Parts: sequence; C-alpha cells; structure tokens
Amino acid sequence: MSDVIPAGTAHGGQLLDLYAQGEALVAAKEQAKTNLSWDLSKRQMCDIELLLNGAFSPLNGFMNEADYNAVLDSMCLADGTLWPMPITLDVSASFAQQLSPGQTITLRDAEGVVIANMTVSDCWRPDKAREAQAVFGSEKDCHPGVHYLQAEAGEYYVGGSLVGVTPPLYYDFKQYRDSPRSLRKKFAEWGWSKAIALQTRNPMHRAHVIMTKRLMAENNANFVIHTAVGMTKPGDLDHYCRVRCYEKVLKRYPQGSAQLSLLPLGMRMAGPREALWQAIIRQNYGFTHFIVGHDHAGPGLNDEGCAFYEPEASQQLVQSYQAELGIKILSAPFLLYAQGREEFCEEGQLLPGEEGLYISGAELREILKRGDPVPDWFAFPEIVEELQHTMPPRAKQGFTVFFTGLSGSGKSTLANGLMVRLRERGGRHVTLLDGDVVRKNLSSELSFSKEHRELNIQRIGYVASEITKNGGVAICAPIAPYIAGRRSVRNLIEGVGTFIEIHVATPIEVCEGRDRKGLYAMARAGKVKGFTGIDDPYQEPENPEMRIDTSQYEMAEAIDIVVARLEEIGVI
Repeated sequence: MSDVIPAGTAHGGQLLDLYAQGEALVAAKEQAKTNLSWDLSKRQMCDIELLLNGAFSPLNGFMNEADYNAVLDSMCLADGTLWPMPITLDVSASFAQQLSPGQTITLRDAEGVVIANMTVSDCWRPDKAREAQAVFGSEKDCHPGVHYLQAEAGEYYVGGSLVGVTPPLYYDFKQYRDSPRSLRKKFAEWGWSKAIALQTRNPMHRAHVIMTKRLMAENNANFVIHTAVGMTKPGDLDHYCRVRCYEKVLKRYPQGSAQLSLLPLGMRMAGPREALWQAIIRQNYGFTHFIVGHDHAGPGLNDEGCAFYEPEASQQLVQSYQAELGIKILSAPFLLYAQGREEFCEEGQLLPGEEGLYISGAELREILKRGDPVPDWFAFPEIVEELQHTMPPRAKQGFTVFFTGLSGSGKSTLANGLMVRLRERGGRHVTLLDGDVVRKNLSSELSFSKEHRELNIQRIGYVASEITKNGGVAICAPIAPYIAGRRSVRNLIEGVGTFIEIHVATPIEVCEGRDRKGLYAMARAGKVKGFTGIDDPYQEPENPEMRIDTSQYEMAEAIDIVVARLEEIGVI
C-alpha cells in the first residue's frame, strides 16, 4: 500500500507530527505556565491544528519573514519547496512589541487551554496591500479574504517553530475528524489503493454525484467527501447542516465505495492559489487524486458583478504544477441539465438549440429564502428537506436591520418607529440596539477612539447575530462610520439570517441644524475631538439594501417606507 498511498509528505519528506510526548510534554506544560500567552483566533486555531498534525507539511510552524516573502513572490518557500499560501500568526502591535527572537510564547484557545508553545524566530509588519494583490489578485474589500486581511488580521506577523501540547477538542462528528495519519490508516483498513478527494463547502446535489461517480469509474478509485469545516465564506451554511446532507448523499454511492472526512481548514477563498494549496494538503492526507472544480475556492462576484477569477483559472494553475505534485489532479467537468433528455452533460455536449440548466449555490440559497420549490432535476429530496429545515424562508428567519448614518440623521427615531411597527405585527421578538443605549449598557468603558468605536460596533454585531440566530429581530442604530466594521457585522449575521443595511443619508447640514445634543457645536468649537462628519470621516455604504434621507419625509412616512422595503425584501 505505501507505494500507492505514500507515507511521506507532498514534497517527499516525512509527515510531521509536532505534538510533544512523554517528558517533553510535561516540560512543555510547565513552560507554558510562565510564558507570555497569545489567544488564538478562529482562523489561527484552524491553521495551528493543521500545522501540528502534519497536514501543512513541510511547515513546522508559522512562517518566518523569508518564507513569507518567497511565497508571495514565487509560491515557494525560501528553500524552493512548492507552497502557495502564507501561513502566518498575526498579532497586535502591543503584543509584537513584547517579543524577541528565541523567546518561547504559549498559544491558547479561546477558553485558555494551552494548544502549543512557539519559539519565536522573527516578527515583522507586513505590507498587506502587497499580500492581498499576490494572494488574492485584488485589494477590494468586497473579497472576503482581503477583508479579513485588512480589517481583522493583526498588524504584525510572528514566525517560529511549534511544539504541540493539547490537540483541539471537538464534541461534534468525532467519527469523521481525521488527521493525515488516521485517514491514511483508514485507507489501509478499507483496502483502498486509490482515493479521490472532493473539497467542498456546500451541500452536494445530483450533478455532483454524477460527476464524482464518473471520475471514480474512470480512475478505478474510491471517493471521500473531504469537506472544509473550519472557516469558509461568510454566509455559508454551517457545517452541521452540510455534514447531515453528506451523510444522506453517501447512500447514493455503492456501499463501501465512498466515505466522509472533515478538514478543519481556514479557507482564504483565494481561487487558483488556494486550489494548489488544497491539493498539497490532500496529498499530505494520503489521497492519490484531487478534484479541482470551476472557480475552485472562488469568493463569488465582486462589487461590479463579475467573478474575481476566470472560471477555469484554478484548474489551469494546478494542472500546470502536475509534474511537481505527487497527487493526480482531476478537473471537474461543468455539468448542465439537458431538460429534454433528462440528463446531465457538459456544455459542449448540448445539442443545437438545446438549453442547459444550472443553479449556483447562491441561487439555491435565494430559492430557499424565498420559500420557492427546488427543482427535482437539481437536488435529491432528502437534501432539500434538510436544507429547508436549516434555512427556512426569510419571513420565518431572524433578521437584523442595521441603520447607519451621521449623528442627527434620524437613525434612532427610525429605529424606534420600526420597532413599534414590528411589535404591532407580532410573530417575532424585536430588540432595539440603539447606539447611545448600547454605549451605556454594553460599552461604557470604551472611549471614542477609532479602535474602540470599531470594538463597539463588533459588540453590537455579536449581540445582533445571537438575536438573529434565534429567530428574533435586531434593530441597530449606531453611527458605524467605517465600511470595514459594517462589513464584519454583515459577515457575522449573514451566516445565521438576513442582514439589511439602511443608510440614513440625511445631509450633514440638516444633521448639524438639528443638533439636539449640542455635539456638532462642541465639535466645531474644538471641545469634542474625532467627531464623525467634522474631524473624522464617515464612509458611506457602497451597496446598502436601502438609502433614505429623513429631511425629505415626515418621520411617519419615512417609517412606512422602511417597512415597505422590508416587505419587498421578504423578511416580513
């Protein structure tokens, strides 16, 4: 078996296992008690797990600056080893200032459990615009990877080697959570000599099953749904629903020919580079074949309505490295449904005048949110039932209405009026998170610095997401002056319900004329610093669900217009 399912890594070396054992583990735990500590983010938790279990072999820790620069420039580490994705530990400036080369720091999860110790090699401040262009081919904030890089990642990067202390603990789907070593062992136990991996972050439908069965037959291989269950694209279905769907779809394959395994991958949505990176990861897991799809790991459409990457760019890039990889790349055919023949075929196989039907993941989510029937030709009934259970129509989901605008624009009055109208209708619990009220009850210790204003918005977003997730309505009315902060809240909420951004676009002259609190007058007099619209910018929303200027309407009429827009969107 080892000549087919290799024992080494994607680059011919030994599969790494960076966890301490025996006396070394005892020493690492003792050392962690006195080390400077860093609490890992969700994406860092994904990365460190795959670093420690060998999935990111040959990396033995977070990249140093030399490897980082080489990856950006050439998709190789400094020693020339193929590796297309920077794997970095991003930290705050205040934490970075405490570090020095050779120092050992402890990395902990959100609950304070020691995950690993790290010996620092170097620390640097990256050029994030350069990284965005190199990795994502874009600096647009509407790309989720760029947004994370610019708005959420720390200001400095730390490189260094790792010693694992405690593996991350999971309570869900433990039977499917495999390390590279455990999955290779399963391949041997199942008697598999060839294994095809499918990377997916969406449910599988009829075309997926047909495509994978064809590839299994063509390559005389077995098949694994190797789904990403770490961080995926904001707004994606949660992995709990997806795994339940995969368990059902496996019954559509011959018994014993297909399996399910979970990959705790923090996706970057980096298109071609990510496809190559994922192929290397799958080789480390022992797969012999890897399916690369159309627009593989693409983030969807940009702010101009176009795809970030060409449809076959990922397939072309990964195929160009086939000679350097020890895993066979399979380009997934793009299948369309020929309704007259009641079968799936590739575009080039359509008959003259024949239309090929296709539904994208985004289109499917819209169908479900509208409560429309999903076509039988597209999806299996048991999968549709599962999706409808998890994603009911908008009118039955929780949602957040997020008013944003200058002080005095009318946000709070609109928000209060909308709250009353929705409570009159009944059917859902409605919570108002007004900016001033939140400041008093949730963020009283925060200043009005940019950092603290953004933190205040994230707190509002977190509370709103919990309300939305549990089927309620959250109405938020902060100033929220920065695009990045509002986008982070949107990303948080769209994974659990509907997010409706309303720009209260009342001109500043009107807002200043109202000045009920006297804040504009104090700002003009220099008594208040960093006041939005005077000496600190307000970044207008680019594509809100609605804009309204309250100077153009009586307030009761303005509230009617907002309610009508919510009815049009379908949330009420």
